[in-house]
Amino acid sequence: MTASTDFAPMPDTAGFFGPYGGQLVPPHLKQAMDDINAAYAEITQRQDFQDELAQLFADYVGRPSPIFHAKRLSAQLGGAQIHLKREDLNHTGAHKINHCLGEALLAKFMGKKKVIAETGAGQHGVALATACALVGIPCEIHMGQVDIEKEHPNVTKMRILGCKLVPVTRGAATLKEAVDSAFEEYLTNPTDSVYAIGSVVGPHPYPMMVRDFQSIIGREAREQFQAKHGKLPDYVAACVGGGSNAMGMFTAFLNDTSVKLVGVEPSGEGTDKPGRHAATLSMGKPGEIHGMKCYVLEDAPGVPAAVHSIASGLDYPGVGPQHSYLKDIGRVQYESVTDKECLDAFMQLSRVEGIIPALESAHAVAWAMRVAPTLSKDTHILVNLSGRGDKDADYVAKLLGI
Repeated sequence: MTASTDFAPMPDTAGFFGPYGGQLVPPHLKQAMDDINAAYAEITQRQDFQDELAQLFADYVGRPSPIFHAKRLSAQLGGAQIHLKREDLNHTGAHKINHCLGEALLAKFMGKKKVIAETGAGQHGVALATACALVGIPCEIHMGQVDIEKEHPNVTKMRILGCKLVPVTRGAATLKEAVDSAFEEYLTNPTDSVYAIGSVVGPHPYPMMVRDFQSIIGREAREQFQAKHGKLPDYVAACVGGGSNAMGMFTAFLNDTSVKLVGVEPSGEGTDKPGRHAATLSMGKPGEIHGMKCYVLEDAPGVPAAVHSIASGLDYPGVGPQHSYLKDIGRVQYESVTDKECLDAFMQLSRVEGIIPALESAHAVAWAMRVAPTLSKDTHILVNLSGRGDKDADYVAKLLGI
């Protein structure tokens, strides 16, 4: 990659990031996507939309989220300094609220009567149900039965917030099936409803829209870090499932060639065990899924593989098209972390810094913990702590016998 690569205009007008992305959808859905794209382009330029979103980010979400220097953790590891961008402190407990407010507000400005979405760990579902309650639009969330049983606190919250929860029991009954189910429901009436995708995935304009709404993370972090340290971090890391928190963090740093960007995928029980990991960029190959071209884990062409991660928000056999492109051009380095390393990081951050991270975010912390001892004390690693671990606490306690 050359230093002159300018990432600002991505994707192109057809929604492609290099060879990835696009709109691989039937004609009637393409029209609906194009309508959303046109509305997004127009409405997000309006001052009243921008003002309302900025005000909600400040007064409702509690932005800007702080950067915390994990001094005790860094000292114990004996190497690089680890800093955490505290997206776990947002209202609803994760980064998902950033794009959910954007999507719900967009739906309101478009005059839609219902918002439909999928959720994995339930973070996107809770954030969207929250945003819809705030702007006054009915909300319908599709969630895999396996995840419903695993993520009980989030399921309860969604019901309290007034959303209609649709359990999905087909196939593996996790995130991929929830996406399929939600898309089918949306197609029954795309005129009155809007689909609110939970990550930087799906047909254009979603990978762009979700990234744009999430990019406030990196814009804040870049400015905060520079103000505090007089320089940029050496590494910026984030976990990657679909890749929304990572794109939100990476976007502001893409043109800073001195900053190494690291996406951390779930290798689950090991990348040598097909079906027991979800390291799409590390182990997959270019393919198609959910209306986009991207890296995919497949059993056969067009047949997505079974995937697994201890973190419900990461077990997806595809990945955002922009991540696929950033891998190919070498701008982002993609690593993977096992379930065990994730659990170790979850417990260590909890006990050393008093911060209980989401299992998803713990993957990025685990990578930082792995490399920090190999780096000098004046090296700085900025980790996007994308969510808090309330939703995972009972599950982890049971697993570890705490």
